[in-house]
Amino acid sequence: MKTLFSGIKPSGELHIGNYIGAISQWVELQKQYNCFFCVVDYHAITVKQDPKILRKRILDIAHIYLASGMNPKKAIIFQQSDVPEHTELGWILNTITKVSELEKMTQYKDAISDSKKEGPGAGLLNYPTLMAADVLLYNTNVVPVGNDQSQHLEITRLLARRFNNEFGETFVVPETLLKKEGARIMGLDDPTKKMSKSSKSPNSYIALMDDPILAHKKIKRAVTDSGKEIKYDMEKKPAISNLLAIYSALGKKSVRELEIMYEEKNYGEFKEDLANIVANFLEDFQAKYKKYSDKDVRKILDNGAKQARKVAEKTLKLVKHNLGIN
Repeated sequence: MKTLFSGIKPSGELHIGNYIGAISQWVELQKQYNCFFCVVDYHAITVKQDPKILRKRILDIAHIYLASGMNPKKAIIFQQSDVPEHTELGWILNTITKVSELEKMTQYKDAISDSKKEGPGAGLLNYPTLMAADVLLYNTNVVPVGNDQSQHLEITRLLARRFNNEFGETFVVPETLLKKEGARIMGLDDPTKKMSKSSKSPNSYIALMDDPILAHKKIKRAVTDSGKEIKYDMEKKPAISNLLAIYSALGKKSVRELEIMYEEKNYGEFKEDLANIVANFLEDFQAKYKKYSDKDVRKILDNGAKQARKVAEKTLKLVKHNLGIN
């Protein structure tokens, strides 16, 4: 099988947008690919983190992976910092990366515009080279990304080709695996903005660990569009379209089925039913989350790191040989 790599930073709370847009799709992909699912903790520390909170969030992400259905017997689940080859290859890739290429990255440019006089840290500037190392270490064939992340994968592909051209065939050049259409979940209070764990308003997103009763209330308070027709049309009815996408993903029904179901009903009835769907999903998800103890999760991450290192060491050995440093 071809190899797939993906990961999530342990920063902020994961929400149903993360689940619908990425994690739930990874669960299906583990049936088709040799998967490496990583908790990318080194990426999280490009901004200041509270050590106690970070330590907890690393385990939380792994809990969520398992609760979502990722199977450590089918996929390798591990913590990035447990595999030192990531940072070693990241440094090597820095040496063939132009500063101007890193400065063009949207994430870095946004940080510059939002930061104070001292600007963002060097870690954020070099974020793309570490991400490239994450991917290239495992001879990755495909990386599932959304349109907003495709820029990072393009620089990974660029660096793989550059290294191969300069030092001989070393890396597999990964392909983009775009997420399914309609998987982008928007904010409940503003359907023009992507649902984000960094949002200042807790009513804009539903965290996977939200109390189901609270989540029910958030759905009931979600904005709607003018008119009363329950129809998917992201241009004319972005709010209802977003709620339909959530209902479709968590309720296991097509958008068309939902449009027919609610043809003669109003927004209030639709939102009440969706609120129940979301609350029931969270109850079930959180029960699966609690099924694993932190000790169980730590053991899975440790075992995953051992498996990941076997592949990473082999790749790095080839890199060093081709560079002439071993």
